[in-house]
Formats: sequence, structure tokens, C-alpha cells
Amino acid sequence: MKKITAYLSFIVCLFLAACGDSVQTLGDSPGDTATAYFDALYNQKDLQKASTMATPNLSRIMKSYGTAKQFARNLVNLQYDEVIIEVDMTNMSVREQYGDNAKINLIFTGYFNGDKVDDMRSVKMLRKKGKWYIDKIVADPYAR
Repeated sequence: MKKITAYLSFIVCLFLAACGDSVQTLGDSPGDTATAYFDALYNQKDLQKASTMATPNLSRIMKSYGTAKQFARNLVNLQYDEVIIEVDMTNMSVREQYGDNAKINLIFTGYFNGDKVDDMRSVKMLRKKGKWYIDKIVADPYAR
């Protein structure tokens, strides 16, 4: 009986291990990290989680605002109740994937106070020890 139980346990573990190959690790690409960063700010409203994806300098600035909402309103200059974030793939350079610097354009589609708001932001990113970090949020050139 013990052999049958051990054998069935082994098979169940084998099936469970086979299901785990779809897990995506954060930091594989600069676009993944940038999307996760803004998702933590706007959808999860978690400033601490977002600051782990930023360089130490930007993280210090983020924490000085106190909340994700204050940081997003004042520094990013975007406000959303809920938002979908996509990476703009129109001008992606293959060289960005191999270098240690990248500039990623993100498209934001969401709602604020019931009104639909579409916007775009760029972020400069750095790779350190194989992981991508947000270094700077580029100011909107068309903002007042």
C-alpha cells in the first residue's frame, strides 16, 4: 500500500511540476519591468512594490511622496481609477534588449472619475546585475 501511495504521489508531483513552466520571471525585458512598475502604482496602489523596481535615486524620491496616488499625481502627472498599460512596440530597437540602457514608451488607457483617459509616457531604464530598473520617468513634452 505504501508503494502505491508513493508512486501516486510521485505522479501527482510530476504533473504539478509540468504545469509550472508558464511562470514568467520579472525583469526578463525592460518592457515587462516598466509595465509591472506602473501596474503596481496605478492598479495595486503599492508604492513599496513599485519602488523595488526603481533605481535607488528614484526610489528615494518616490518614498518622499508617501503614497502611490500622490507620486503618480505629482511626478508622473497622470491620474487613473483603473488603467491598462501596454508597451508601445512601434519604435523598439533590438539593441535595447542587449544594452544596459533602454527607453520604453508606454500607452495608458484607463478611466478617471468616469472619463476615459488615454496617454503615453516614456521611461529610461537601467540594467544592473541582469535585472531592469526604472531610472527616470521622462516628462511629457506637451504638458503645461
